[in-house]
Amino acid sequence: MTTSEDQHLPQHVAIIMDGNNRFAKKHQMQKGAGHHKGKTVLDPIVEHCKKIGIRALTVFAFSSENWNRPQFEVDLLMALLEETIHEQLPRMEKFNIALRFIGDRSRLSPKLRDLMAYAEQKTASFTSMTLTIAISYGGMWDITHAAQQIAQAAVNQEIKIDQIDANLFGRYISLGDLPPVDLLIRTGGDYRLSNFLLWQTAYAELYFTQTLWPEFTVEELDHALAIFAGRERRFGKTSEQIQQEKN
Repeated sequence: MTTSEDQHLPQHVAIIMDGNNRFAKKHQMQKGAGHHKGKTVLDPIVEHCKKIGIRALTVFAFSSENWNRPQFEVDLLMALLEETIHEQLPRMEKFNIALRFIGDRSRLSPKLRDLMAYAEQKTASFTSMTLTIAISYGGMWDITHAAQQIAQAAVNQEIKIDQIDANLFGRYISLGDLPPVDLLIRTGGDYRLSNFLLWQTAYAELYFTQTLWPEFTVEELDHALAIFAGRERRFGKTSEQIQQEKN
């Protein structure tokens, strides 16, 4: 991406990293090997996003529904998440990137919860970009959790019912302090959101690819960004209104 394209960059990119198991089957690898391979793909993507000036990158590592997978796979994914956090901490410091996590932490082990909290505290002051990893996350859980917090605030008379609108709700939703998702990428060939960032992607541009996550490259990311740059984002307005605002 060149500097002349900077104005067309999304501020916030989200990625559903899908296709690890199918990659392993495709290459006749043992169970779990696809997840190991997929873990290595994230680093160059993060570095490229930081390099070209994207402010936030959010990746879907483990969904609320993934708890239903075979116990072997759940245990492997939890171990890989812990390994990833340990590996990412020095990288976050090197690249001045804040590391955050979203999701229902109640089902995670105390050890993993403590590690996540430590990583967030350790990188909280870093400002070049925010990398968020969604763990035990679901969009419907996120919206429900926000509604519970707002209801409690209303019961405590901290807010009034007539103050509740989309702007207020957005402050209680995960990542409410970051820009909304501009571009959502899903690898692996499926064409659905799978309960990911339902509120935050309300106006996101969608990019679906048959590429399996372990085969996703910086070059394909640039292709997705180029497609994003060519789309007209109207947010309910007409094309004529958008053109008038540009002139």
